[in-house]
Amino acid sequence: MKRLLVPLLLAVCALQAHARELIACGHPAYPPVSWVAGGELRGLAPTLAIREDASEQPRDLARLGNGTGGELQTVVGSDGLDQLFAELGLTVRLEAFGNWKRCLQEVREGRADIVVAAYRNRERERHFAFSAHHLVVDPIVLFVRRDRRFVFDDWEDLRGRSVGLLLGDSFGERFDRFAETALRVERVSTGRQNMRKLVLGRIDFMPIGRESGRLQRRQLGYEDVVEALPQPLVTEYYHVAVRKGSELEALLPEIDLRLTALHADGGIARALQAHAERYLAEPPEADAGDEKLD
Repeated sequence: MKRLLVPLLLAVCALQAHARELIACGHPAYPPVSWVAGGELRGLAPTLAIREDASEQPRDLARLGNGTGGELQTVVGSDGLDQLFAELGLTVRLEAFGNWKRCLQEVREGRADIVVAAYRNRERERHFAFSAHHLVVDPIVLFVRRDRRFVFDDWEDLRGRSVGLLLGDSFGERFDRFAETALRVERVSTGRQNMRKLVLGRIDFMPIGRESGRLQRRQLGYEDVVEALPQPLVTEYYHVAVRKGSELEALLPEIDLRLTALHADGGIARALQAHAERYLAEPPEADAGDEKLD
């Protein structure tokens, strides 16, 4: 315990000496974990990092999660990461950068501090330190048009097909290499653009977390057009990430303790359900890239 406490105290002193707020960002199109709406970063992961003001939440949030009313933060519990930062005298500001690649770049280059949820891979581990405990388990599946479904048993069934990915997306080194050599890759900035390209027949499939894809499909009204193939591509895990070598790296053991407790008392599961309902209650936003797809 003492070995953990000393670097934690040193890190806090260094951060407080700089007298600045921490900047956190996240994926713009992965509900219910993290998404951008109205220029704001929303979802489970951002809510863990910063407490939301109940007065600024939509009126229908009172019925979400535990059914007893109140703010989303109470669904998560009182011992979220925001509480940790508050106890240490640190403030966090959420930023909705233009796309996922930009969020990773801002933290990697030191202009932002925290990625609220990210998959681990070898390339990212060169630049980021991750929580040991995961935030969410995320089975990645392939979404396709119902009238263009195909058999998918292994990756070779994908060879030569076109895939839609977001800027900055990675589903592990093996798949990234496979995509570069065996697939026709098209990248866009938003999940809405990707889903629309699929519906328009511009791509053959889009890999995305099963729950994220289900929510996006339902919000956009594509349930009769788009379906998920049953076989997972890979299974990924969301972790909290900070820039490697930053003072925040010393906070990761304490972050792990908070995540462990939140999983144990069901706070994460309740919050995922609440944020899924919140996402579906929001009208889909117009996307600047839509005009280019028509």
